[in-house]
Amino acid sequence: MHGGMNRVTLPALDPKRYGLDKQERFKFSGILSTASEEGTLQEAVQFLEKTYCDKISAEFEDLEEEEEIEWFTKRIEQIGSEDVDKDMQIALATELLKSQTLDKFLATKFVTLKRYGGEGAESMMAFIMELLRLSAKDGVEQIVIGMPHRGRFNLLTGLLRLSPVQLFRKFKGLSEFPTNVKATGDVASHLISSVDLNVGDKSLHVTVLNNPSHLEFVCVHKAVNPVSMGKTRARQQSLDDGNYSSVNALRWGTKVINLQIHGDAAFTGQGINQETLHLSALPHFEVGGSIHLIVNNQLGFTTPTERGKSSRHVTDLAKTISAPVVHVNGDFPEMVMKAACLAVEYQRIFRKEVFVNMNCYRQWGHNELDDPTFTNPALYRIIHSRRTVPDMYAAELVKLGVLTSDDVTNIVETHNGWLSEELKKVDASKPEWSGLKQAPAAVTTWDTGVEQQLLRYVATKSVAYPHNFNIHPHLLKTHVKGRLNRLTEGSKIDWSTAEAMAFGSLMYQGFNVRISGQDVGRGTFSQRHAMLVDQVTDDMYIPLNDLSDDQAGHLEVVNSNLSEEAVLGFEYGMSIESPNNLIIWEAQFGDFFTGAQIIVDTFITSGESMTKLFLKEVPMVSCSTAKWMMCTGLVMLLPHGYDGAGPEHSSCRLERLLQLSDSSEVSPDGEDVNIHVANPTTPAQYFHLLRGQASDVEVVANKVRRVILVSGKHYYALHKHRRNLDASDIAIVRLEGLSPFPTLQLQQELAKYRRAT
Repeated sequence: MHGGMNRVTLPALDPKRYGLDKQERFKFSGILSTASEEGTLQEAVQFLEKTYCDKISAEFEDLEEEEEIEWFTKRIEQIGSEDVDKDMQIALATELLKSQTLDKFLATKFVTLKRYGGEGAESMMAFIMELLRLSAKDGVEQIVIGMPHRGRFNLLTGLLRLSPVQLFRKFKGLSEFPTNVKATGDVASHLISSVDLNVGDKSLHVTVLNNPSHLEFVCVHKAVNPVSMGKTRARQQSLDDGNYSSVNALRWGTKVINLQIHGDAAFTGQGINQETLHLSALPHFEVGGSIHLIVNNQLGFTTPTERGKSSRHVTDLAKTISAPVVHVNGDFPEMVMKAACLAVEYQRIFRKEVFVNMNCYRQWGHNELDDPTFTNPALYRIIHSRRTVPDMYAAELVKLGVLTSDDVTNIVETHNGWLSEELKKVDASKPEWSGLKQAPAAVTTWDTGVEQQLLRYVATKSVAYPHNFNIHPHLLKTHVKGRLNRLTEGSKIDWSTAEAMAFGSLMYQGFNVRISGQDVGRGTFSQRHAMLVDQVTDDMYIPLNDLSDDQAGHLEVVNSNLSEEAVLGFEYGMSIESPNNLIIWEAQFGDFFTGAQIIVDTFITSGESMTKLFLKEVPMVSCSTAKWMMCTGLVMLLPHGYDGAGPEHSSCRLERLLQLSDSSEVSPDGEDVNIHVANPTTPAQYFHLLRGQASDVEVVANKVRRVILVSGKHYYALHKHRRNLDASDIAIVRLEGLSPFPTLQLQQELAKYRRAT
């Protein structure tokens, strides 16, 4: 059942080696899950070969719990003999034939279209159909899907009921957005869906996330896996599904499932998959187990499977987290449904990751305009000489008397006719959007001020702890008493206090705050200590989560694993769920965001133009842009500028972020820039970030003959040097906000220095 693999005969499994007679009878009860309580050794061997070596098989010997191994052994031995009823067979055949009809229709009507069709992998529909049915039956309310472009149109217009008109609009070069919207749109193969389905007598909401063509980052080819997981966890929290109040936040919800669909080449080739898998059981990241479907067409563009991996199976990566793998032959849709059944049941019972490796093929090249015979001639001689999966399954049902030939013809002709009618509607159609509001073209001045009494209260509570808590003596002196003394004396507030006041005041107003990254609880520079650790018990305590008995907002402190790319992708997924959550990712050093550059490029800076909410209160880099109109309030904190630490610790590549900004070169910027970039130099600016520059109070404006514009820490070096020179005729203007560029504010500031040249 694996391409290029022949069944290996193992001497250790030969009964003759042990002097056993194949006709000798044995009791099967308690050993094999068969209908017969006893039988011959030959019958036992035949049963085991059919169970584990035929159209479906499984690897579960690496599972760490004996209970899970016993469950898998029993279920896979049972499921092969479970019949698929007639109604389900008809529904399955209909879905497969409709999928094939769509591909043929598009090939006829849009000859030069790269559609990345599902041909050869149509059984993916069988898998998803069964997953939807079983999930709804078990009380699941929502499913979040990350998937690549292969078969995307088939799924969207089939099981997920997307109007083909929306597809055809893109194929004809029309935008998915209204004409007055500042958005570029995206290619058709990246279209999304968010739909309420009636599955049986249950309602099920299904979301398919955007595909940025970087496979596996959303689950696409490289980029949507962690994003889909983050979206899933955020949706669980929005539904109040699970417990997220503890510092470990280990309990998951039951109402949302994350489905990740992968291509075989991308799954083995992209390192983000390993990063994401190792988030799956971590506090603050786990979602109760994702279900993974590998659409294994045994090719990566032109690279055959044996040259695309160094392991036997594409799913061997799953062994690093001891996840079970079901292997299934995609030529047999009913067996694919049974594989889906195993996956869903395992996920619902044990709440862990599970994989299905569906071996199939790709009818054409990587896209339909590509000729695969240049590089894979032998393989494509086989593919082009065989019958398709839908045709084979339909013929089997006709042979069984479940369908007639006329039934099959009617399904195809009806769907083809419907697609033709939908195509006629394109010219009169309009994009389907509601409640779409874009950011203004002018810079907004945000009122981020907070009453002083509340700020003092928040700052005091930020270092409070229970009477029986054993705090570190050094923290007691420098962090707790130091902060309280500064509040009492009215001395300058430091960065961590300003941050705590910003977090706490937002939580007091009902917003949730999540800060994630390596060592964020303590802070890379031992500056934050938002999470205290008992020196005797190792228990963790977050003071800001005890602001008041009835506080609405919650602070989630997430000390992540040593990953940038997957973690930032996860946080982006968290951020697109709700504007009431302030999601922050902090790089250990600003330079380290380069390890997550694809997330920055394909999601953060190119996903949507957004209306800012309260992002300027806890700034550094906040996100958006105009590809998908996917709103996000993500904040990236990129600490940088540390002297003597080497080139990998001193620059957050600010120039790269500014290059990614769509700041205008011909007119003043507004809130509709794709990212806000700020380089604050004081705790007050970190708290507020209200203005684009700070006025210089050490000079008299009409005596200034030189003006220096500066951003970031260099202000302090210049300020010190100016004092040493007693150069009161030089003004230093700090530019803190760089995108949107503060053109008007800068003009107003420079106008004060009329004598400067």
